[in-house]
Amino acid sequence: MKPQQTSCLFQKKNSQSSTKNGKIIEVLWELKKTGRAEATIKNIGKALHALEKHCNLDNPEAVRTWIATADKSDGYKRNLCSSYDHYTRQHGLTWKKPKYRESAKMPKIPQENKIELIMANSPLKLRTAIAISKDTGLRPVELMRITLRNLDLTNGAIYPETAKHGSPRVLKLKNSTLNLLNKYLANRNIGLNENIFGTWNSDTYGKWFRHYRNKTAEKMQDLTLKSIRLYDLRHFFATMLYHKTKDILFVKQQLGHRKIETTLVYTQLIHFHDNEYSSAVADTIEKATQLIESGYKIRNRNGRT
Repeated sequence: MKPQQTSCLFQKKNSQSSTKNGKIIEVLWELKKTGRAEATIKNIGKALHALEKHCNLDNPEAVRTWIATADKSDGYKRNLCSSYDHYTRQHGLTWKKPKYRESAKMPKIPQENKIELIMANSPLKLRTAIAISKDTGLRPVELMRITLRNLDLTNGAIYPETAKHGSPRVLKLKNSTLNLLNKYLANRNIGLNENIFGTWNSDTYGKWFRHYRNKTAEKMQDLTLKSIRLYDLRHFFATMLYHKTKDILFVKQQLGHRKIETTLVYTQLIHFHDNEYSSAVADTIEKATQLIESGYKIRNRNGRT
């Protein structure tokens, strides 16, 4: 991404805004040269562009004042401050970075039947993407990077490029999702290194998800559907996986988390009915022995005891 290409992150409405955007582009280009992820660069660009609409970026005190008085969450303000910090360093400005702490929030876990309701009222491309998100917990940015090289269509497995420098992983698709994916790919001439969802990125995916989610909510007269966010599909996957395995380290690995603290929230989210089952993953002989002594039945990969 050259400086000229980075400018596509912004809409240049006039020569004055073009000049301002040029200084933002310098920041983004420096981030690119230091190896920052595309998604990170894009988010910093959005934050700087949002600040630019309300204050002079070359006046740190004005930026601090606007952030302090803006009717925004502390989490959003923290993101603005972190993004502006890159701007000040790039352009030799001095400022006292405010400290905002994001309030801890429990992820909301959508009901499976409501996810499937949205899928049923979505076109094939979106339905396929939602099904994969639900089965694998892939971040939207990770899913939109998937190419044919990342897929094992014979065994229904995905080998994603993990975002945020997380652990590499292999993710399994349900048979119904694999069938849906094959149906989607059937009439598309996609090269091995091309994204299977074409020109879609995480923003496009989110836009179409919200459109058909809201459309479904109005059609079914169920406004609770509108509270389901695209990222909640990842929360659904993580919660169900922990419930079935009771193995938080396995969940951490499958989510591509770097820190176990990020994963621990999924141990306390849902109260399941008594007729649900639980299982555990044994990756050593010692662990398998402990599970047997605790009353677990050990099954192999084919499901046999």
